[in-house]
Amino acid sequence: MSESDQLRLVVVIGSVRKGRFGPVAAEWLASRARLRPDFDVDVIDLATAWLPDVMSADPAAPKPQAVQDLAPWLEAADAFVVVTPEYNQSFPASLKNAIDWYDKEWHAKPVGFLSYGGASSGLTAVGHLRQVFAEFHAVTVRETVSFHDYWERFSPDGCPLAGDTYDEAARRMFDRIGWWARALRLARAQEPFETPQLHTQ
Repeated sequence: MSESDQLRLVVVIGSVRKGRFGPVAAEWLASRARLRPDFDVDVIDLATAWLPDVMSADPAAPKPQAVQDLAPWLEAADAFVVVTPEYNQSFPASLKNAIDWYDKEWHAKPVGFLSYGGASSGLTAVGHLRQVFAEFHAVTVRETVSFHDYWERFSPDGCPLAGDTYDEAARRMFDRIGWWARALRLARAQEPFETPQLHTQ
């Protein structure tokens, strides 16, 4: 497969808390994706993106530099995987802030999820994220990688203890993301994805 045929997959680490588990899970997932010839993988850590949390009510206002710096990476992506914990029955505020800073960068692209939490495996957070991404015209895939009681699921070297089970879950998710990414990239090339401008405050 040529480089031009590869799909640009961006893994987004959603938590910014000290001591977070997100980077461990994201690096494992990215390592699985990098084994595939169809993906070119980038990892974006919101803890180092430094996105501001105050937005202008004027959609025409210039975006802060940190927002502008991250935009090309999201724009170039063909697909995303969001790595999210579950905080208080939902996903982190840092992740909602990052999603809301952008718009067309999410349009007509597939989004998968790796979630982690206690007994719920972080799936409540994923359910809320599906609603949010629908508003941005993204396509969320059904297949998800999730870890319940995540602190018991990984070895000290950052690999899942039940490796075959989670490898298979990741493979199924990547297969589905790849299908949608190829289909939607072709569709965007044939007809640009346009939406009406909405003014919200």
